[in-house]
Amino acid sequence: MPERTKIAWLYLVASLFVATGLYLIVQKDNYFFFAFPVVLGILLLYLFSLDKVILLISFLVPLSVNLENIDAGLSISLPVEPLLFGVLLLFISKLLYERNYDKKIAKHPITIIIYVMLLWMFITTFTSELPLVSVKYLVSRLWFVVPFFFVAALVFKKIKNFHKFIWFYIASLIIVIIYTISRHAGFGFSENTANWVMTPFYNDHTAYGSALAMYLIFSAGYLFYPGLKPIQRLAIIAVTGALVLAIVLSLSRAAWISLAASLVVLMIVILKIKFRWILLGFVSIIFVFITFEHEIIDTLEKNKQDSSNDLVEHVQSISNISSDASNLERINRWQAAFRLFDERPLFGWGPGTYQFVYGPLQRSKEKTIISTNSGDKGNAHSEYIGPLSEMGLPGMLIVFMLVGTLIYTGLKTFNRSKSKEVKVITMTTTLALVSYFVHGLLNNFLDTDKLSIPVWGCAAILVVMDLYYADKESITKDTRAEEVIPNTE
Repeated sequence: MPERTKIAWLYLVASLFVATGLYLIVQKDNYFFFAFPVVLGILLLYLFSLDKVILLISFLVPLSVNLENIDAGLSISLPVEPLLFGVLLLFISKLLYERNYDKKIAKHPITIIIYVMLLWMFITTFTSELPLVSVKYLVSRLWFVVPFFFVAALVFKKIKNFHKFIWFYIASLIIVIIYTISRHAGFGFSENTANWVMTPFYNDHTAYGSALAMYLIFSAGYLFYPGLKPIQRLAIIAVTGALVLAIVLSLSRAAWISLAASLVVLMIVILKIKFRWILLGFVSIIFVFITFEHEIIDTLEKNKQDSSNDLVEHVQSISNISSDASNLERINRWQAAFRLFDERPLFGWGPGTYQFVYGPLQRSKEKTIISTNSGDKGNAHSEYIGPLSEMGLPGMLIVFMLVGTLIYTGLKTFNRSKSKEVKVITMTTTLALVSYFVHGLLNNFLDTDKLSIPVWGCAAILVVMDLYYADKESITKDTRAEEVIPNTE
């Protein structure tokens, strides 16, 4: 086509676009037409550069907003979940058409456990008390796992994409931190407002604190990454300081506990403590608890310290099971979950159904001032007890298998890595997962984009480090990745 003809077509299309836009604004008062270039640009990314879609989603996650009670109690996070669904559909379409995927990733132990998890979730959907809820839950789990494990594992074969995945999330998380601290300051940094000032970006301070804990570990880990310029280290120090301040002001006790647990794991690795001693210590703690169970519970019940703005008092309130409403409500939810399990021990009540079915199994003496029967106040508050009630004993055992395999893979890859870069990446990723799954003892967020994407992304990172980078002497000179969608062997 001659150059003049191309220019003429360009002006013609541009004129039509402007004219159509002006007509819709003036005559119809409709501004949505101007979103067309953005939508077209994203569609082009889906077709020609899916790795950039993954990175775009990682940036948008902290800024996404959850719309609840759309239909049958369902909710959706915008704009992230529609983007994830698009990646899911495209990946499945290409996989069915090309019938090819990276065989090493497909056969990795972590991947196999994910297959088992999804298969059992699929089976228990058929036996669900609320099939519509379970189907939605299964689909949402797929659009988290497929883009940020199966696709991301291919994307992260190019090491630069791993760094972008981490820092894109942190960049938008910093925006949320500024917004949250500004609102919190407006209320005098009071304890009550600390629970909700991060809305609408995070539902409450527990999810916010969990994300802060994970990315604080990553940010602090980068301080030890080799080859960084002084200005880069100063920027990382500033970001780390912002994350520390945010996690303190979040007043999320579960996040503090998870960070402490990650620090313990790090010390175990540094001191090279043998596994048999760790196992012996764990068994000893269980033995002491069983032996002195009544004395320990009696001591805990004497703790009357409620959550507080004072950090020392707030830490003391962690063990208050006599008057702290948050702690007592967790116990109430766990008790209801165990009763659900007693009624359906093998298949459970169905994925995602806990919050809709637990109400009648609460007991009046266990209820708190924040208890509800309407299923609108969250779930079982445990990444382990929740699956126990929803997918039976196999559901909980699969979660334990997943956690154990993730941590084992991370520590094994760290020990055999030859380069400092891989050691830093692997250790920070493993500690971030430790942080999340310790936090998961008290809360569960794998049904939300805010934390599901970091968790499955971390799982993908460990698989890639284990398979492709642990044996390299250095990864400073980035290797060129193969195509992102499934043309790898």
